[in-house]
Amino acid sequence: MSNRKLIRPDLGDQRKSSDAPRAVRRKSSPPEQTNAEEFYYLKQMQARTPMVLRLVNGEELRGWVEWYDKAAIKFHRHDAPNLLIPKSSILYLFKEEELRRPVRRKTAAGVPGQAGPRPVDADEEEGDAGESGDAESAD
Repeated sequence: MSNRKLIRPDLGDQRKSSDAPRAVRRKSSPPEQTNAEEFYYLKQMQARTPMVLRLVNGEELRGWVEWYDKAAIKFHRHDAPNLLIPKSSILYLFKEEELRRPVRRKTAAGVPGQAGPRPVDADEEEGDAGESGDAESAD
């Protein structure tokens, strides 16, 4: 066997030096841009999805997003001139197919699907609402 010296580092020095970087490290802040808006617009543009665009003044426009940038959307309409609309004047936009979907009624508790009194239609409020008990109404 050979005579080799075993060199052991002083563990106290390592602990002191490893504590300092931990105190300095902070959780990084989330990114400013998630690209979710870009992904959504690109998907709708490629599919030419019919959209409904609601403006701040209450006007509704129907068409599809042809082009967009940081501050504006070019909206292509079927039977009217195309528009370049500043994003600041848009209240919200959604797919036109959502207008054709049936609206889900909320229960009295406010959460669909949870136990509670059955929802009451305006037609049933007249007087026959209490007669049916727990039976569900057929639409």
